[in-house]
Order: sequence, then structure tokens, then C-alpha cells
Amino acid sequence: MLAGGKSRRMGGNDKGLLPFGNGLLVGHVIDAIRPQVGAVLISANRNHEAYRDFGYPVISDPLDDFQGPLAGFLAGLENMRTDYLLTLPCDGPFVLPDLAQRLVEGLVAADADIAVAHDGKRLQPVYALLSAKTLGGLRHALEHGERKIDRWYPQHNWITVDFSDAPEQFSNINTPDDYANTREAGFRS
Repeated sequence: MLAGGKSRRMGGNDKGLLPFGNGLLVGHVIDAIRPQVGAVLISANRNHEAYRDFGYPVISDPLDDFQGPLAGFLAGLENMRTDYLLTLPCDGPFVLPDLAQRLVEGLVAADADIAVAHDGKRLQPVYALLSAKTLGGLRHALEHGERKIDRWYPQHNWITVDFSDAPEQFSNINTPDDYANTREAGFRS
């Protein structure tokens, strides 16, 4: 679970810790993804104690100064105890019950190392399944200054998985207006 950003567009408020539903946004996303995975890791660069309250390991980016999602991927790959890492953001409240299964099926069918969601219009780069095999390549890319996911993926055997039947899966909360609109759409605290 990626919760390591600065939340600049939310005025610096940690998005994962926003009230949402009957709890906090990150808890809502964890509840949705937990049945689909073997373990949960929370990648956060601040508010560690608040994130630890959810009962899962909290890891930080191994790079300083909020280097972006690739740094969160690296933290996850370095700390996972499985062969694959499923990534998703803490600010995406709509999680399909078969998100992981569809990414796994796409990855296996293509014999790929990375499967990335595509909503029919655009790539959704932080909704991905990464093989442990990608760790070395990610370290190398980050050591050489790479911070863009869309330039790192093509360095590997990667595929996209079609989620055009559920584009709402990729709605996220980036601004106070997004937060208000999402809550008005049916999630009340």
C-alpha cells in the first residue's frame, strides 16, 4: 500500500489518514485488498505510529525526500516475503474484489515480470503486480536518477491488463474537492 507522498494537493494532509466511511481512508483500502493478498505492507514516510495502528508493517522509502512511487515500490520489494508485490495507492477508495486475480492472470498468461492496470484510456501505473525479479533493475534505475514509472516499466518484460470495464477502480482522492465528491457519492464518515 503506497502512502508515502507529500499530499501537496491536499494541503499536506496525509491522505491515508483522512476520515472515510467508518474509519480512515487507508483502513478502507486495506479492508478491500486484504482478502486478495497474503500480507500487507504500508509504505509511508511520515505518521508511522498512526499507520502502525492498523496492525501491519510500516516501511519507509529507502530514499530521502519523497522520491515518488518507484521509491515506494523499492521499499516494498526489499521488505516483501513473497514472490510478487501488488501495489496500489492509499487514496484510491474503490478496489475491485478481483484486482489481484486479474493482474496475476495477465502476468502469468504473458509470462511477464510486471503487470500494470490500464483503464481503457490510460495506464494506471501504481496499480501493478511486480515480480521479485525486478528488484535489481529498480535499484539500478533509482541509483541512476530514474523517478518515472512509465520509463522504468519498459526496461522489463511487462504487460498491461485491461480494466476498461471498471474505470472507477482508479478514481482517487488528490484534492479537497475529490475528497468531498467521493464522500458525497456514497462514502460517509
